[in-house]
Amino acid sequence: MSYADEVLINNLQDILDNGISDEAYPVRPHWDDGTPAHTIKIFGMVNRYDLSKEFPVITLRRTAIKSAVDELLWIWQKKSNNIHDLNSHIWDSWADETGSIGKAYGYQLGVKHHYPEGDFDQVDRVLYDLKHNPTSRRILTNIYNHHDLSEMRLYPCAYSVTFNVSGDRLNAILNQRSQDMLTANNWNVCQYAVLVHMFAQVSGLKAGELVHVVADAHIYDRHIPLVKELLKKEPLPAPTFKIDGSITDFYKFTPDSVKLENYDYHEFGVKIPVAI
Repeated sequence: MSYADEVLINNLQDILDNGISDEAYPVRPHWDDGTPAHTIKIFGMVNRYDLSKEFPVITLRRTAIKSAVDELLWIWQKKSNNIHDLNSHIWDSWADETGSIGKAYGYQLGVKHHYPEGDFDQVDRVLYDLKHNPTSRRILTNIYNHHDLSEMRLYPCAYSVTFNVSGDRLNAILNQRSQDMLTANNWNVCQYAVLVHMFAQVSGLKAGELVHVVADAHIYDRHIPLVKELLKKEPLPAPTFKIDGSITDFYKFTPDSVKLENYDYHEFGVKIPVAI
């Protein structure tokens, strides 16, 4: 069984068994037909993945690794906030007529700040410190900028990453304020597992642990029957993660730089509705 399957099964079952409903309250998210999108949730979900042992992709249904990495690089490498730079339509609902999602995600990572060593944006500061100050306890990014929230089409969900070097291993903590567990949980886990692998490789390190912290881990009301069907499936063995070992510059990675070998998964033929 994939360890990521085990984690997700436990998380989903915990929410189904012990989750708190927000049905008695007004909520911001809604479905396409205008109906409020209510949830059941648990507060403070924390999961740990040892990337040196296994890549944390689920097999209960397919996680589209290429598309996930494409979005990751759109944010962290291109530092873009325009969907025209993205090869999927997952952000279309939040973009304006020009394709912009406002001062969110990639925009925040690309803003330069002044340091004693020079001017860096958040990504380049992390890469600099991993090579020059690996024992630093200050290697982190944060895109939840209150000053710019009013100009963001969607407040960041995955908003902060703290990097920490222990020996020759690069570890990271991903903080999320909110997560749609059915549609986005493993997507985000895979993305930031890939990011740790990429940052480790270009910094002369090995991938260590990814710790995933979610404040509000929820299942939407219309997703509950789909989650119950998903939980009936038997997990399969984890695939093997491969990354192009010749790349030493983070900005040279592409979605084709990584792949999953022997990735077997269950088909999930139901279109999952997305709350807006």
